[in-house]
Amino acid sequence: MNNDHLTLYVSAFVDELTKVGITDVVVSPGSRSTPFAIVMAEHPDIKVHMNIDERSAAFFALGMAKAKRKPVALLCTSGTAVANYFPAVVEAYYARVPLIVLTADRPHELRDVGAPQAIDQFNIYGKHAKWFVEMALPEGSKEMLRYARTMAARAAAIAMTAPAGPVHLNFPLREPLVPNVTEQTWTQIERKEPSYIQVSIGKRTLEREQFQFIYERLAGIEKGLIICGEIDKPHFAEAVVKLAETLNYPILADPLSHLRSGAHSKEYIVESYDAILKNETAMRTLMPEVIIRFGAMPVSKPLTLMLKNNTAIEQIVVDGDGGWREPTLNASYMIHCDETDFCNQLVELAQPKKKQSDWAKLWQDVNKMAKTALLEAGKDEEMFEGKVFIELAQLLPEKSILFVGNSMPIRDADTFFMATDKNIRIMANRGANGIDGVVSSALGASVTGDPLVLVIGDLSFYHDLNGLLAAKLHKLNATIIVINNNGGGIFSFLPQAKQERHFELLFGTPTNLQFEHIVRMYDGNYTKADTWSQFRKSVASSFSAAGLHVIEVCTLRQENVKKHRRLWENVSLEISEFLEKGRKA
Repeated sequence: MNNDHLTLYVSAFVDELTKVGITDVVVSPGSRSTPFAIVMAEHPDIKVHMNIDERSAAFFALGMAKAKRKPVALLCTSGTAVANYFPAVVEAYYARVPLIVLTADRPHELRDVGAPQAIDQFNIYGKHAKWFVEMALPEGSKEMLRYARTMAARAAAIAMTAPAGPVHLNFPLREPLVPNVTEQTWTQIERKEPSYIQVSIGKRTLEREQFQFIYERLAGIEKGLIICGEIDKPHFAEAVVKLAETLNYPILADPLSHLRSGAHSKEYIVESYDAILKNETAMRTLMPEVIIRFGAMPVSKPLTLMLKNNTAIEQIVVDGDGGWREPTLNASYMIHCDETDFCNQLVELAQPKKKQSDWAKLWQDVNKMAKTALLEAGKDEEMFEGKVFIELAQLLPEKSILFVGNSMPIRDADTFFMATDKNIRIMANRGANGIDGVVSSALGASVTGDPLVLVIGDLSFYHDLNGLLAAKLHKLNATIIVINNNGGGIFSFLPQAKQERHFELLFGTPTNLQFEHIVRMYDGNYTKADTWSQFRKSVASSFSAAGLHVIEVCTLRQENVKKHRRLWENVSLEISEFLEKGRKA
């Protein structure tokens, strides 16, 4: 292969990525990907983030893309390196995160003939990639440079087009692989074939008559709710709060909805619906006639069961990305319209704001009562897992990121992280809900420079210990709180816990790991918090010191289950007494 042709082809592709706004690339080392790695490192507008383990690298890119709300590129060599991207590609697909996956490959004559480090990479991610293309072999002709630029722009556009997601470009490359990059390369490719295509991406909306129909449908219904799952779109919080005020509909706000924190009004925000809906009397009394739902399905199981088991509820699902997030199979309307625009248009159509309804006040009163009961856990000096989030609501600084692991941490965030006026972004990997790659995703999000705290269980932390290397290599600042109950804590809440004979072997899976040693190996700062005083001091000091800080909180699984259930029982009892008094009155 002519190295000048290789250099021009790869440089044109990489340069076009920068033209469409992709400035961050996560690279794993390898030989076949050499042309791209060197060109990316030489490009003045590309920041290369080296990450050796491909599985961790992919999740690192995913976390960065989520936090920056823009595509990030991934680069690896051929062979099983490509396969190691798969878990993060799956998460990106279901979580609607834009990734540009670039994989180097053997040329066609070296495929399926026993050549080393050669596997079938053609469409390897299947339906989990929005788009796959087998790129042409590098050439330096004007037409092929236009082709390289077009494919770069097209890949970025497809990744960003709603619903956003990963795209995969596979590059067959022949030796020699080292490009001839000089200071004149970028001037040369601009002169030879400058960027020439711009892709515009619009938003989905409805006709005025459609908005009018929806508003008239809702205007006469008092018993309505707005449900917001995971959604991270600028200006949505303010818009949906105005809609709630206009319709007098409480908002059941998932912790990932970005509605529990920020400067917007919290008057209609209900955080404790999960505990409330565990009470059968409350479920019946607070049953809505209509629901408007935005974002992904919420974490709460009682809420999901309410939607699934009550077919009489009229459900309006609004998905601005044009997807189909509706597992209850009970939706009455699926509306593909930008969520912020939907709220603003209905507010504009509204008559003068109605007085607060008895329905909305009932929800607010019950929520206040449930919050008070749940926050009693904050007064307990036992090392209770749920209290971690009560404490963090006070300890986290303004404009910080709280990244939450799956299984129990996200459920405890749902239950115990209450509304605050602080600007705190709560993030999690809820596309496929896996426990893998969470450390890397959080560290990827920390690249923004905002204070970051990850709350994660011990098994999930173990699953991605390789990810800690990124903090050392890139001098990242992050605080990781490991809730260590020595195994899979969530299974203790599930029916499997009754199978005592095999529970510990198959579900509890205790590991008895000493995390301090591995944290030190990555030059991290380790603290074991045995009291809440130590916890507060360790968290607060981590924000003023650079580097990786790991704080371990050890709990007992069985005691944790008992504490949760006592709290839920107390909440349920108080709600039942309150509703009974209201009924008699």
